[in-house]
Formats: sequence, C-alpha cells, structure tokens
Amino acid sequence: MSELSTISRHALTVLAGQLAVMAFGVTDTIVAGRYAQEALAALSIGSAVFVSVYVALMGVLQALMPVWAEQRGANAQAAIGASLRQSLYLWAVATVLGMAVLLSPGPILDWTEVPAELRGDVRAYLAILAFGLPPALLFRIYSTLNQALGHPQLVTWLQVGALFIKLPLSIWFTFGGAGLGPLGVAGCAWATLVVNFGLALVGWMMLRRHSMYAPLALWRPLERPDGAQIARFLRLGLPAGLSILVEVTSFTLMALFIARQGALASAAHQIASNLAAVVYMVPLSLAIATSARVSYWRGAGDERQAGSTALKGFWLAALMGCTLAAILIIVRQAITQLYSTNAEVVALATALLLWVAAYHVADALQTLCIFVLRSYRITIAPLVVYGVLLWGVGLYGGYRLAYHGWAGWAPLHSPMPFWAASAAALALTALIFVALLLAVLRLHGREGPRRS
Repeated sequence: MSELSTISRHALTVLAGQLAVMAFGVTDTIVAGRYAQEALAALSIGSAVFVSVYVALMGVLQALMPVWAEQRGANAQAAIGASLRQSLYLWAVATVLGMAVLLSPGPILDWTEVPAELRGDVRAYLAILAFGLPPALLFRIYSTLNQALGHPQLVTWLQVGALFIKLPLSIWFTFGGAGLGPLGVAGCAWATLVVNFGLALVGWMMLRRHSMYAPLALWRPLERPDGAQIARFLRLGLPAGLSILVEVTSFTLMALFIARQGALASAAHQIASNLAAVVYMVPLSLAIATSARVSYWRGAGDERQAGSTALKGFWLAALMGCTLAAILIIVRQAITQLYSTNAEVVALATALLLWVAAYHVADALQTLCIFVLRSYRITIAPLVVYGVLLWGVGLYGGYRLAYHGWAGWAPLHSPMPFWAASAAALALTALIFVALLLAVLRLHGREGPRRS
C-alpha cells in the first residue's frame, strides 16, 4: 500500500471519529439555539473556556504520539507500555490543574468582561464539565495510543457510537421531559459528562480485553515516576501543549471579547466558530495521520521516506483546505439557517463565514506543518510564532479594531474585525511554518536511510 493511501485511510478513520466529537458541539449549539438566544450566548462563552482548558491539556498528552509511533517503528512494544504508564502521572497533574480552572472561572469572566446576566449559566456549565475532564483526558491517552499504533478505527467506532447517546441526552436534559425539568444550557454539560465517563470506561475495557494490546505489556504494576522519562515527555509535550493553548485561546477568547457586544454577536460568532471547528477536523485528521507515519519511518531509521511522507501529507492538506473553503462560501447561508431561526443571527453569521473560509485555508496548512514538526522535535519555534502572530496580530489586532479603532478607522463593534485579523495572522503563521518544515526536511533528508 502506498504512503498516500495509508495516510488517507488513517486520516479518514480519524476524521470520522473527530466529526462525531464535533457533532457533540454542533448538537449543543443547535439545541441551545433552539432553546433560547441567551442559552446559545452562554454556551458560546462556556464552551470557549472549557475548550481552551481541555485542548491545552490534551495537547500535552497528544504530543506523546510521536514517541509511541517511533517506538512502534523500532519494534519496541514493551517500551510503549512502560511509557504509557508513566503518562498517567501527566494525566493526574493535568486533571488537577484543569478542574481548578473550570471550577473557579471568575477571574477569566472578569478579565473578559462577560455580561453579568450570562455568568450564572456559564458557571453552572463549567462546574459540570469540570468533573467530565478526568475521563475525557483518559480517553485522549487511549486515542493517542491507537493513532500511534496505526489503528484509529477502534477509537472512531466508540466516538461515533457515543454521538447516538449524546444527541438524545442533550435534547432531553436541555428541554426536559419524562419527569425531568428543563435544565437549559447546563443540560448540554450533563450530557457531555455522561458520554465522557462512558467513553473512558469502554476504552479501559478494550485495553484489558483486546489482543492487539497484549504485546505492549500494559497491565504491569505502575512504576514510580521516572523523572528522566517524564522530563522527556515534558520537553515535547509542554511546548506542544502551550502552542495549542495559544492557538486555541486566540480562537476561543474571541468569544469572550465578543460577548460584551451582546447576545446577537455572541450567537452569530458561536455559529461561525462551530463551523470553523468542524472543517478544521479535516486538516487535523490529515496532520495526525501524516505525523504518525513520519514518526514511524523515523523510528524505523528511514529519514528519506519520512520526508517524502511529510510532503505527500502537506499537498493533500492544501488541496482539501482550498476545497472546503470553496464549499463553505457557496453554501454559507443555507448552513447558518440550520442553526438559528433568528433572521439577524443568520445574516451576521452568514457574513462571518466569508472570513471563516479564508481562515480555514491558512489553518489547514499550518496544522499539517506543526504536527510534522513535532515529529522532528521542533516545538519551541512554533510556540514563539504562535504567541507573536496569533495573540499579537490576530487576537489583539481584532480587539483593537473592534473597540479602539486603528490608524484613523473608527471602532467596529462586530465580530468581523476579530475574524479578519485572525485570518491574516494565521496566513502569516502558515507561511513561516511551511518555510521551517521545508528547511527541516532538507536537513534530515540528507541523512538517508539509517538503522536505529
């Protein structure tokens, strides 16, 4: 089987699972939007905070995939099991930190000046999700392991199956029925909590019973923390997690800054950001599949094959990014009408999707690049680029345009400046990452095949 076919099959499998997970958010957005405009606004703010926390912590654990993929390429099966057990210490620390933030969101809500009338629903939503964070991060370890082993289909089946549980639970808990009173936006959080625990439980059972995991020797007694190994994890995972934190917060903090413009702006932005997140799953899946194969070939000692695989994944991501952006532009009004029956919300969201399309093209390129760069242990430079461009140009630039104006331009109180500035920042980021990736591939390609 060719590398392109391997990447495509892996990516399609990951994509199916990622879309199922994204459908959780789509479901909540539609349900909250149908329940009340204020519920949709509260969901926009609450999900922005939760996603920022979860994805940053998830990034630390997801960054272990190159380690396990290289060990697989080197046929070091038992080493994967020992490494996974050490990752549980990272999970424990991440869980404590994440729950602390979600249970005490006051400073974040104060800093971003979230309207007082929305804070009660936002706090309730985040308090429930705080207890869903531990199983969510455990399932992320299981997912990362399967991606490294080249068997993402097991995770995909679980995620797709979970969607059929999440959908009716969100509707039931939000609107009430069968003896349960309506819980509003908190109902969406309760549905997520139930699903997260279910996924973690089934993942644990699979690890115990499936023969595929037997060579990994997973179920040996938990060793004491290995300082050297955990330090190696952190050298890779901490910059990766911080990079993801910067990337995601440059996206999610828009929701919190836009919240002060009122429920209309927040609701329209929630639709736009939800669609941006959905189409992002395509380049994300390609990036995961490509980086897993690149790390595999590096572990097997073939640098030229690793470089060839990286380039094939890059061109595939570029093609899919342009295609999805074009589709989004063509059908933007029809899509937004699915989310809301409010004409003002639909009109504003439809206009925002033009910027979402431009944002996505740049996002597709930079996502593929940064995942492959992690396979080469390049993590610090991307973190610096993210901080300067995504926070400095994108988030601050959008804030300045929206609330203070720029170079004689009057402030534009709309979500539009945030999306325009973010798209421009992401385009610059993509150009820098492409140049960096090509330089890294040229450097390592000179080594040729080697045996580790």
